[in-house]
Amino acid sequence: MTGLVSGSAGAAAAADAPRPASAPPIVPPGDGAPRRRRQNRGARIVTVVLLVLVTVAFAYPFVWLVSASFKPRGEVFDNRLIPETFTLDNYAQVWQEAPLALWLLNTLVVTALAATTVTLSSAMVAWGFAYFRFRGRNVLFGLVLASMMLPGAVTMIPTFLIWNSLGFVGTLVPLWAQNLFASAFYVFLLRQFILGLPRELFEAARVDGASQWAVFWRIAVPLLRPTLAVVLVFEVQAAWTDLMRGLIYLRDSSTFTIPRGLKSLVDAFGFGGEWHWEIIVTASVIATVPMIIVFFLAQKHIIRGISTSGLKG
Repeated sequence: MTGLVSGSAGAAAAADAPRPASAPPIVPPGDGAPRRRRQNRGARIVTVVLLVLVTVAFAYPFVWLVSASFKPRGEVFDNRLIPETFTLDNYAQVWQEAPLALWLLNTLVVTALAATTVTLSSAMVAWGFAYFRFRGRNVLFGLVLASMMLPGAVTMIPTFLIWNSLGFVGTLVPLWAQNLFASAFYVFLLRQFILGLPRELFEAARVDGASQWAVFWRIAVPLLRPTLAVVLVFEVQAAWTDLMRGLIYLRDSSTFTIPRGLKSLVDAFGFGGEWHWEIIVTASVIATVPMIIVFFLAQKHIIRGISTSGLKG
């Protein structure tokens, strides 16, 4: 009993003794947890609200476009997301008013060739800048990057004169053949990824007797797949929506791509005096849906490719 009393007295004295100034205050366990939970919940709610607002701002124009494509001529601009008069006649009429199937085929051919050529050529140029060591490499790469600062209008006329002298004006060739010479932005993107790869892997392949082409094609390209997917998707979008080159080089409606064809529809049915905007919005929906499908299927590859490319090197 005496021991218990002395022990209790010692504990009380220790509790009443002054604590060092540097010692942290004693906080009862769980005292700040509810506050942190409330703060986290509030931050989460604010984030969700902001994301919803941004999503609505970006999605509303396309939702309006789809809604307008199901409305008759007099109700296109009534700003209702649910059509008062629902009709499918616009989708039947647009195929009769314009060779939309031919324009889609032309665009598909141009997009496939442009995306494939620029992906392969940019990968080879990026491999050369990242793997090989030669005098003036950094200067030459700086010139490649500097070409991105040139406005497109600066090279527009010289490029047209070149294609005109070759006899390709009026064909689909100028819309994709320029990509045979790579793209400065894609070269930079791919080079950054290659610089993050272990060089010893390529040197070991060379020691085993692999050629330079074998090292690039069998080792580097499989490792580059995430970034190559990003380049491919980006160029698909750029080629599919390219209007400027269509306006410059295409003359006959049989060679029109989708952007050039939509421009001709606007000229004929929009500002041309007929004011059939239901035809224009319907054709716009048909032209936009393929890109939405592409980005929906490739979104995982885009996120993975960008996250593994921008931080390399």
